[in-house]
Amino acid sequence: MSSTRTHSTLVVLGAAALLTASAAVPQASAAGRTSTALTWYDATAETIATAGASAQVTNSRTWAISWLAAARATRSVPAGVDRGTYQDAALAAAVHRALVTLVPSRTEQLDATFEQTLDAIPDGTAEESGVTAGERQADLVLASREGDGLDPTSVNAPYPVRPAAPGVWQPTPSAYAPAAQYGNRLAKPFLLKSPSQFRLGPPPALNSGRYAADLAEVRAYGAADSTARTAHQTETATFWLGSSLTLYTEPLRVALTRTNQGIAGQARLVALFHVALVDTQIATSDSKYAYERWRPVTAIRTGSIDPDPDWTPLHATPAHPDYPSGHNTYSGAAQTVLSALSGPRTAPFHLTSPTAPGVTRTYTTWKQLSDENVDARVYSGIHTRSADEAGITLGTDTARYVLRNEKNLFAPH
Repeated sequence: MSSTRTHSTLVVLGAAALLTASAAVPQASAAGRTSTALTWYDATAETIATAGASAQVTNSRTWAISWLAAARATRSVPAGVDRGTYQDAALAAAVHRALVTLVPSRTEQLDATFEQTLDAIPDGTAEESGVTAGERQADLVLASREGDGLDPTSVNAPYPVRPAAPGVWQPTPSAYAPAAQYGNRLAKPFLLKSPSQFRLGPPPALNSGRYAADLAEVRAYGAADSTARTAHQTETATFWLGSSLTLYTEPLRVALTRTNQGIAGQARLVALFHVALVDTQIATSDSKYAYERWRPVTAIRTGSIDPDPDWTPLHATPAHPDYPSGHNTYSGAAQTVLSALSGPRTAPFHLTSPTAPGVTRTYTTWKQLSDENVDARVYSGIHTRSADEAGITLGTDTARYVLRNEKNLFAPH
């Protein structure tokens, strides 16, 4: 007997900034094992949406720890027990144990979901062994990540702003907030040898043709009062404005429902996705603060190329350097993992965005999401195209490394 819980959380979490899909997708295999992974995927999403940390990378860490434990726990099955029952119990126990440890305010809800999962599978040795394995793996992963520097306070460690000079990042209007995410580059990756392992080459020189073209494009298309930007381009900017973690919750779920790799393969997909994204966010901050490139609004208002002190971007500029774009490092890594583990193309699926109410977009490849992200940050007026394209490169390089070295994640513990 297997869990019969269905997709019931994302559709009620609009206020919690989750996406929903309207594509019809299978939610259970013939053996019914898919539903346990989906139940706990949705439980993880709901937990983070309602009680997650203030820092995106901290929430990515929660996903990665929970599902790495699940992937390890479901990887092998002891002889003499029912495979499906064991894996259902192991996945549920691993994710439950990790989540109640990391987000204790949601313990009551998570305990109820855990009880429902166990009630839906047969009592006996397989269930008991699975629960023991899941909880053990969660405890091991949690212990290995203790003090990794990915808590919100460490992530937003103070950053000493350098004196104003051409090309040098400065706090941006209108909030002029202190720099954020500086501490990411000091954190412990899951698999990267160091945060600087894939550090990008320098951004285009200020006196280069590429830089002049980048700035001219943002000035024209990214202004709040732009006459060059079309309505569709404005919609693209607004659609992809929110948290990348939120925006990719549903695409990853779509991939999860469409894999034929069984529950262990589903756990592996989610684990690799979020491990890659944690390491990508660490690498992103390394490159950002290695180059400290000023944002377009600073360059346009104060730079030597026809300065315009009144120029205002369509959307408020985030409080960290331009190069590379974090949205695009995330997109590049996400595209790489999803393409590698579920194929580059998929049946059409529909997405909505919490920052663009009433808008629904349809996709058939993961690359489409990346392409829109590249354009979106230019149309928002907050990144140069060079920073966006460099972001795709960095995210791709990091995710490929994670995929090549996954054996180091899933080795016996």
